[in-house]
Amino acid sequence: MPPAVTKRARRKAERPSEILDAAFEEFVVHGYAATRLEDVAARAGVTKGTIYFYFDTKERVFEEMVRHKSQSFLPGLKDYALTLPGSATERLRGLIAFTYGHIAENRESREILRFLIAEGGRFPDLVDRHHDEFVAPIIDQFREVIEQGVAAGEFRDAPAAGFTEIVMSPAVLLSLWSLLFGTRKEVDFAAFTEASVDLLLRGLVKR
Repeated sequence: MPPAVTKRARRKAERPSEILDAAFEEFVVHGYAATRLEDVAARAGVTKGTIYFYFDTKERVFEEMVRHKSQSFLPGLKDYALTLPGSATERLRGLIAFTYGHIAENRESREILRFLIAEGGRFPDLVDRHHDEFVAPIIDQFREVIEQGVAAGEFRDAPAAGFTEIVMSPAVLLSLWSLLFGTRKEVDFAAFTEASVDLLLRGLVKR
């Protein structure tokens, strides 16, 4: 295949992601209702017709944008979880720090949370899909480490072991704090994460 043809094919394959990245920035600035696809097209450097070639409505652009931005985190989490060494306590500590750091300190993750809160009533299926495709796999990673710790006798079979969603709560709080207060009332993320880990492990680790 000639180099020019290969380059065009590669650009065509990359274009949906470029459109979704541009849409993310427009939705951040203007919100869902006020965002116009012509502005998304201008930011992406394409025509409005090109957007409609890949996505038939603005609603579809919004839904795919949320999915695109959310799913980019999961491969990194899974790869990181596989490399964690040591005891269940050490692996859980590492997994919490990695996840909290991404969710709370990552601008895209915070904005996705804001989109879901603001537009969840308009897109209930999107919220459900976000849970199934993004939230549930993260919780499963935590659950696996905690269950291994219980089986090894390292963790108590405590209520937190059966309700691992609670492990996500501090990350959600940090995200909401950042969305509400920005730099006006900053939180030391590293210290907050360490305090959360300490609190959780005191409830799990056998004494």
